[in-house]
Amino acid sequence: MKRATREALPGSGLVLAVSGRGGPPPLRFETADGGRRLLRQGKRPLMLGRLDGDGCCRDLHARRLDGYCSPLPPLRSDVDRACGNWPHRYARWLEESGGGPLHDGRWQLTERSVFAPGIWTEDFVRGWPDGRLELLCGGGWHGVLPLRPLSAPDAPRVKAYRKHAREGTLAPVLLWWVSFLDGWLLLDGHDRAVAALAEGSVPPCVVLVRVQDDERWRETAGEITESHEQRMARLAARPAHADLERQRAALEQGYADVMSWLAYEEAHTDSWPLPGGPATWDDLAARAMFECPRD
Repeated sequence: MKRATREALPGSGLVLAVSGRGGPPPLRFETADGGRRLLRQGKRPLMLGRLDGDGCCRDLHARRLDGYCSPLPPLRSDVDRACGNWPHRYARWLEESGGGPLHDGRWQLTERSVFAPGIWTEDFVRGWPDGRLELLCGGGWHGVLPLRPLSAPDAPRVKAYRKHAREGTLAPVLLWWVSFLDGWLLLDGHDRAVAALAEGSVPPCVVLVRVQDDERWRETAGEITESHEQRMARLAARPAHADLERQRAALEQGYADVMSWLAYEEAHTDSWPLPGGPATWDDLAARAMFECPRD
C-alpha cells in the first residue's frame, strides 16, 4: 500500500496526505434515510444512532455495541514514559492499522491539552451503552464519546495509569473529530482518559481531523486572493489620506491570517451509504435492543 506523504506543522503536529486507499475505510460511518447512522469497523457494527428533531435542534440517540478494537497497538510502560513526537508515532500506527478511519485525503494530527469547559465533564459520555447527544447549531455538542465501556477509577490498569498522570508521563489519548456529531470519538486510551480525569486533569490528547484536500483549498485560496487584490486596487485608487496606510495594513494582515489556516480548515467527515438501507438499520437496531435492553 502506498505510504502517505507527511507535511510537518509547527510544534509536533503533521498533515498526512493519504492516497491509494480506495473504497470505505475499516472504521467508517454509514447512513440511511430517516436520520439513521451506523458506525462500523470492518463488518462489525459498533454504534447505531438516529437523529430526532428539525433544523438546528436535533438529538442523536446512540447505542454502542461491544467489539471495538483500537487502531493503535497496546502501549508498553516504557513507551508510555518515552515522551516523543506522539502525532508522528500515532500517524505511523494509523497507517499500518487495519481498523482505523484513514481514507484518501488529508488528515491532520496535533497535540491538544486545552478544551472548552464541560467537554471532559458533563459532555464526556460515561454511561454505556446508550447516549443522547444534543447537536445544536451555533453551540454544538463538542463532547467525547467512548467506544467501549469505561473502567472504574480504581481498576488495576487505571491505577497504574494514574501514577503516569501524576508524573506527567501519560501517553495521549487519540480523538477523532466527527463533523456531523460536532464532537470527538475516543479511538484509543479509554483507561488513560479515566486515569487523568481521576487525578483531576484533562487527558493529554492527539486529535485526528480530516482537513480540506489540496484541490479544494487551492481553489478557495484563488478566489480569496482575487477578491483581496480587487480590494487593494480599489483602496489604491482612492485619494491619499491619513488613514490609508492603516487600512492597507489591516487588509494585508487579514488576508495573511486567512491564508495561513485555509489549508488546514476542517473538512466534512465522510460517510457511506448503508448497504440495505433503512431495513438493514432497523434489523440491527431490533437485535441490539434485544441483546442489551435499556436499563
